[in-house]
Amino acid sequence: MKLKTIMQSMRIPFLALTFVCVFLGASTVIANGTTVDLTLLALALLGALLAHISVNTLNEYFDFKSGLDFKTLKTPFSGGSGALPKNPEVAATVLNIGIASSLALFLIGSYFVWHYGAGIVPIGITGLLLIATYTGWVNRHPLICLFAPGLGFGFLMVAGTQFVLQGQYSALSWQLGVIPFFLVNNLLLLNQYPDIRADIEAGRYHFPIAYGIQRSNLVYGFFALLTVLLIIAYVLTGLLPTTSLLALLPMPLAFFALYGAVKHGEAIGNFPQYLAAGVAVTILTTLLLGISLIL
Repeated sequence: MKLKTIMQSMRIPFLALTFVCVFLGASTVIANGTTVDLTLLALALLGALLAHISVNTLNEYFDFKSGLDFKTLKTPFSGGSGALPKNPEVAATVLNIGIASSLALFLIGSYFVWHYGAGIVPIGITGLLLIATYTGWVNRHPLICLFAPGLGFGFLMVAGTQFVLQGQYSALSWQLGVIPFFLVNNLLLLNQYPDIRADIEAGRYHFPIAYGIQRSNLVYGFFALLTVLLIIAYVLTGLLPTTSLLALLPMPLAFFALYGAVKHGEAIGNFPQYLAAGVAVTILTTLLLGISLIL
């Protein structure tokens, strides 16, 4: 039971997002004609997974301690795992895992600093700050909360992976990082809808609370449209190969999710197919973008 609770608090299914973002970063290296060092790639992936696990476990712990975890509507995609309210004796262990994951991430980052110099430091510091402040501070600032998920996954993971594989940054990794930046921002934005009332009681102040569902839907639609236009623009300008248009295939899922958000608003948690579509479009579009670069 303890192990199951820990695994649930890590939100294991959501770690797929980390894999595809690291994969996209590695794909930019292959596209640049550089051989990928599998040891460095494994370390980059481990560091990214530790960062994601740390955010998840710390968020689970502090939501449990604040009482928020007892009030949210639990869906497969939002509201927390609900593991700690059922097994409160594991809370300290989950907290320790979150802290230990951050410390291990710091050690991996220190190795890359020793290996390459200070170039990776800005990404490392930004990542650690996001982990440390996400639940207690970021969620109380609407615009920062809106952009923080995409910053972590879209830029830090993609560009960070590319850097540790090449020892220097390439413009391509930052340009392509914009795609998961928009997608992941949308993913977390939509997943906040079912928890608005509980989040208000817990003192959170994210974008849907501050600006309402209607404006949040406009932002979601704008980010989804920008994703489509960017991929097309990158292909037309030669930044991406024509095969990258394959990455557009999942994008109707984003507009399906938006339809659910417009129709159901805060009640979207009762219709998990729309939240599932938001998850699927984020993972599949990023994955297909990486595959197209390799092809």
